[in-house]
Amino acid sequence: MYTRNTMKRHILTALIASTFLFTGCNGCSSHKAQHPDTTQFITTEGTKLLKQGKPYHFVGCNMWYASILGSTGMGGDRERLCRELDMLKELGVTNVRILSGPDAGSDLANPAKPYLQVAPGVLNDTILEGLDYTLAELERRDMEAVIYLNNAWDWSGGYGFYLKECGYGDSPNANIEGGYDRYVDYCSDFSRDTVAQQLYYRYIEQIVSRRNTITGRPYSEEPSIMAWQLCNEPRPFAKDNKEQFAQWIAHSAALIKQLDPNHLVSTGSEGSVGCEGDMELFERIHQDPNIDYLTIHIWPVNWGWASRTTPDEDIEKACHKSSQYIALHTDMALQLGKPMVIEEFGFSRRGNQAGIGVPTESRDAFYHHIFDEVTHSIESGGPIAGSNFWGWSGTGRPSDREWKAGDDYLCDPPHEPQGWYSVFDCDTTTIETIRYAAESIQHISKPQ
Repeated sequence: MYTRNTMKRHILTALIASTFLFTGCNGCSSHKAQHPDTTQFITTEGTKLLKQGKPYHFVGCNMWYASILGSTGMGGDRERLCRELDMLKELGVTNVRILSGPDAGSDLANPAKPYLQVAPGVLNDTILEGLDYTLAELERRDMEAVIYLNNAWDWSGGYGFYLKECGYGDSPNANIEGGYDRYVDYCSDFSRDTVAQQLYYRYIEQIVSRRNTITGRPYSEEPSIMAWQLCNEPRPFAKDNKEQFAQWIAHSAALIKQLDPNHLVSTGSEGSVGCEGDMELFERIHQDPNIDYLTIHIWPVNWGWASRTTPDEDIEKACHKSSQYIALHTDMALQLGKPMVIEEFGFSRRGNQAGIGVPTESRDAFYHHIFDEVTHSIESGGPIAGSNFWGWSGTGRPSDREWKAGDDYLCDPPHEPQGWYSVFDCDTTTIETIRYAAESIQHISKPQ
């Protein structure tokens, strides 16, 4: 039966074929870097990240909304962006992990707005210019960005955007009873659907091949980009998807490397948790020569390592489980001979509450523990190069439990309790924990 969805898929396939060719690695853009000074880019050497030939270690943060703040349209606030970057730099935070921009999301998911990708291949120039501006401001402060280009979760469109465009309908709401299982089943089709993936590859080409309107340089020559990242927390979402998932990772990484051979590429993986618990799958996607370093995320409350009602009572257990998880993946990094970054970690406020003024003793202890793991690895010559806490909300303030258009952007995604994992400028004890970690890493990284 020739349904409307079938017709839509044929139209999308024809559109992709006429505007974007991708056959392995040979059909990508013909853009080539203009031989910039390669010493300005972050590189790898064995298990080390290098900057200007010297070991590169960092305390970083997540600030997914930076490109929106950097824009001049809805949600834009360049004064706030510069203020936040100044505060981070003063703290010693020099690496910022950001989203290129939200895709049009499911109406059921309370997605982040405004959208960067409003329809397949149709991009919001205002947000793109916000990304340009953000990169230029990072360069002024000698800071770097990791830019992720997709999301497994629907708060920024992500997998669901591409699946909806291929006729699968809106992604189910994962935050209602029984919704998570329906969401997982829905998103499992992304690893199987080649048309949805081709739409994503087209988006990669548009972003990675862009020329910055502020600096005048192609993105491939921007010194403030540390790495492109395939996705925020990519998952196969089904055990029988592992082969297709690994192929998608490999194709995406190869495409980015052809478009931009100067910058690093990473997966955005949570680790074994994001690979259906399969360390062999994690090893496979990270041994790919186009993947430059390993990533892991650590979420004790979300993953059940600490109680959602009384997480403070489980802080020791959470730290112990985190150390085991780090060690498991550190061993893999050593085996593969590549660096590793703990690029997301977080712990809720007292009593798992959200908002301004809720005490952060357990969070501070957890941050301290993760930073200790990083500094110990650096001191002992291990593969961990840095970490990005989740996440920086700075001078933003929550208006309600969930975000709505017009509210301040926080690191907490729109559908989550606002202020849950946020670090505000008034969270003085957490900020001092971050400052101490940055100073410690800077000290041990200095040549003796």
